[in-house]
Amino acid sequence: MNKKPPPVRLAVIGVGGMAQVHMKHAAELDHVEVSAVCDTSRQALSEAAKQHGCPGFENHKDLLATDICDAVLIATPHYAHTTIGIDALNTGKHVLVEKPISVHKADCQKLIAAHTDKNLVFAAMFNQRTDPYFTKLKQMINTGELGRLIRVSWIITNWFRTDAYYAGGGWRATWKGEGGGVLLNQCPHQLDLMQWLFGMPTRVAGFCGIGKRHDIEVEDQVTAYLEYENGATGTFITSTGEAPGTNRLEVAGERGRVVIEDDKFTFTRNDIPADEFLRTSKEPFGKPSVSNVDIPITGHGGQHKQVLENFIDAIRTDADLIAPADEGIRSVELGNAMLYASLTGKPVDMPLDGEAYERKLQQLIAESTREKKTDTAGPRDISNSFA
Repeated sequence: MNKKPPPVRLAVIGVGGMAQVHMKHAAELDHVEVSAVCDTSRQALSEAAKQHGCPGFENHKDLLATDICDAVLIATPHYAHTTIGIDALNTGKHVLVEKPISVHKADCQKLIAAHTDKNLVFAAMFNQRTDPYFTKLKQMINTGELGRLIRVSWIITNWFRTDAYYAGGGWRATWKGEGGGVLLNQCPHQLDLMQWLFGMPTRVAGFCGIGKRHDIEVEDQVTAYLEYENGATGTFITSTGEAPGTNRLEVAGERGRVVIEDDKFTFTRNDIPADEFLRTSKEPFGKPSVSNVDIPITGHGGQHKQVLENFIDAIRTDADLIAPADEGIRSVELGNAMLYASLTGKPVDMPLDGEAYERKLQQLIAESTREKKTDTAGPRDISNSFA
């Protein structure tokens, strides 16, 4: 009789906020158990260790020095994703890292470079890739149902946050503690979907409001313009200070237009592709007739739980990852480019110069007048981040 393989032993580093959701999901899944927790907050650590009946560690290096886990889930403030991720990979642990995988492109490159053992599963928590609204759109793009893309527009301004939110953590909304604002905290999922669906742009212009709606030193309002290799253009608009907010993704192709808004997927299909009609029609003011295609979609997929389960399946059965962590560099680079273009007042040709952006970020940190206590690099900086 075949012996049942043991469950994957998962250690969670950073136990507040979203980590609570992840640990709840782990308890609901087969083939995984929370074997250890780690946090700098002794109270949060004690509560998590008691809840899950496992040891607690105040320092991630002490945790990684043991044989108590096979994999780690990193749910800490952003800068520590890089340092802890590198340490975990170097000690032979499978890694699932919360978004963003790092604060800036150069750190992403360092983290990805540490993934030398390809037997180790390295994934990112991009749960929106499980959403059927976006998987359907990706299918339509990949099969050519939309034709050549012409324009992309995403308005995602329903991230409203109060001053009390920003006052909730000393590291939050500072260059030193968080490394950025709405582009780094709330929007990594949408930035990931932008590159996952449409590819990376060739040029980015950005216009960012720094503390425009809140008393913070990072961006809380963004309007960006994108250019793509095939001639398509895009806009990306986001804010944490607009109410009521909007979440509307509009994609125009030669064969029609898709709008995703308010849990509706609307496809207006051109009966004759736009490029063909404009070349062949004899009507000066004519336009293609259209057909409205009803595409009913229910629910938003498995989200965080599905990504965690997929991570465990990849460890146990070599399942293909929904979100390989090395793809996480693209969303970080896209957000960095929007901010860098705004800070320098010049459009950015892609790929972004990661070292130049890192120097700019270090300048912002050095010039900061904030008195908040933040720790950006070390093993102590592991209290949880949540959007």
